[in-house]
Amino acid sequence: MSSAAAPVSLPTGFSVLTTFPDFLFIPEFVFGGLVWILVASTKVFVPLLQGWVMFVSVFCFTLSTLLMCLYFCGAHGSKTAWIAVDAFYHSMAALFYLSAAVLQAATTISLRTTPEADATRFKIYQEDIAAVVFAFLATLTYVIHKGFSLLRWKSS
Repeated sequence: MSSAAAPVSLPTGFSVLTTFPDFLFIPEFVFGGLVWILVASTKVFVPLLQGWVMFVSVFCFTLSTLLMCLYFCGAHGSKTAWIAVDAFYHSMAALFYLSAAVLQAATTISLRTTPEADATRFKIYQEDIAAVVFAFLATLTYVIHKGFSLLRWKSS
């Protein structure tokens, strides 16, 4: 005797903010936005590395906003292809954020300074440390969202 499994679908409307893993959009916005703000507010000493961090934070912030707005509007309908899009996006975002967090950490370590050396540079160093912490927190939330999105995709 076989039992029919309930069809898996993406939430619509404000249920996006109450279902797991989709409510993880909120910490993704917060942590990603803080990375964006912190890196943009400091003096960029290594443009290539910190440029990638800025690209990743802006790109993921924009696409997460777009994806969440599509979910709110119900533009995905009942198509299971959107479940694959969701899983793919969060997998790529997790990979991008991991690379950005590691590059930001490497940049911060290379620019290490002491408070006695220069007060302005030490403030920038502290902001870079905060950017590293929030980049790794954003990575963690994207990885969790990715894992549960892949589970949802597998069961669809």
